[in-house]
Amino acid sequence: MTATSFELWAPFIVAALITALCTPLAIIIAPKIGAMDIPKDNRRVHNKPMPRFGGIAIFAGMMISWAIFAGEVKGMHGAMAGCAIIYILGAIDDIKNIRPLVKFSGQVLAATVAFALGLRIQFITNYFSGGNMIFGDVACYIVTVLWLVAITNAVNLVDGLDGLAAGIAAISALCLAYVAYIHGQYVSTIAMMVVAGAAIGFLPFNFNPAKIFMGDGGSQLLGFSIAAVSIMGAVKSATLVVVLIPALVLGLPIMDTLMAIIRRTARHQSIGTADKEHLHHRILRAGFGQRRAVLLMYCVSGILGIIAVMYSRGLYVECIGLLAIAIMIVGVLLTDTRTNKVSIRGMRLIKEDLSDTNKNKNKK
Repeated sequence: MTATSFELWAPFIVAALITALCTPLAIIIAPKIGAMDIPKDNRRVHNKPMPRFGGIAIFAGMMISWAIFAGEVKGMHGAMAGCAIIYILGAIDDIKNIRPLVKFSGQVLAATVAFALGLRIQFITNYFSGGNMIFGDVACYIVTVLWLVAITNAVNLVDGLDGLAAGIAAISALCLAYVAYIHGQYVSTIAMMVVAGAAIGFLPFNFNPAKIFMGDGGSQLLGFSIAAVSIMGAVKSATLVVVLIPALVLGLPIMDTLMAIIRRTARHQSIGTADKEHLHHRILRAGFGQRRAVLLMYCVSGILGIIAVMYSRGLYVECIGLLAIAIMIVGVLLTDTRTNKVSIRGMRLIKEDLSDTNKNKNKK
C-alpha cells in the first residue's frame, strides 16, 4: 500500500481548517458557560481573564477529520472513544475544576476503554535474547494504561505558556507521522497528521498574545491522542522498544513531568500540586519573555524529534551527538535561571510600568 501527497496532507488541512473555524466560536461561548481562566495567583503568566475552551475546537477538528479519513481503521475506534472521554473530562474540569483524583480516575477510564476496543501495547523488544517479549493480558493492560495516562499528563503539564502545548504537540505529531511514513505505516501517518493539523489550526489563536487557551480539555486531548496513535503505529522492528520513538519525540514534556514528580516528592507534596518551577517558568525568570521562551522550547522539541527520526533509521551515532546538544541547551537554560530571582508576576508588573511610561511620553 502506498499513499499520495494528497492522501497524507488532506487530513492535516481538514483538521486545521475545522479547528481554525471553530476556535472563534469557542471564544464567544467560553464566558457564557464559565470556562474562563481568571489569574488568582502568581503562578499565572496572564493578567486578565482568558477563555479556556479552545479544546472544543481541537476536538472537533480531530474527530471530524479522523471520521472522514481513518474512521474504519483497526484501532481507530479505541483512540476516538478514549479521546472523547478524555476531552469531556477536561472540559468539565475547565468549567468546574474537578479534584485531581477524579481527573486521574477519568484518565484511567479513558485508557481502559481504548484498551478494551483493541488499542494495546502487546510487546517490547528483548535486546538480550533477541525477538520480542510478549505481554500477558494483565501486563498488557497495565503498560498500555500507564503509557496513555503518562503522556496525557506530560502534555497537560507543559501547557503553561501561550502556544507552548499546541506547538510541541504539532512538532511531535509531525515527527511521528514522518517516522510512520518512512516505515510504510500510512494509516498511522494519516492519523498523526490529523493531530498535527488540529494543533496547527489552533496555534494562531493561542500564540502570544493569546486570544484563548486550550484548557485541560485541549491539552489532555492532544497528549492522549498522540499516545494512542503512536501505539497504533509502533514500529515493530528488532531494534525498537514499542514506545521508544514517541518517548524521544515527547522528551521535553516527559522530562518536565519527571522533574515535577521528583521535586514535589522531595518536598513531601502531592504530585498533583501546582507550582511555578516547570522548565517554562524557569526560562521566563531568566528574562526571555513568553515568545522567546516558547520558541526555545520549540527548538529543543524539534531537535528531539529529529533524534527520533534518525534513531528509527538506525543512525545511532548521530543521535548521540544531537541528544548531547539538546541536553546542553536545556542545561544552559536551567543554569541561567538560578541566578535570576525575578518573579513571573514581577516581570509582568515591570512590563506594565514600562508600557504606562511609554504611553505618558507619547501623550507629552
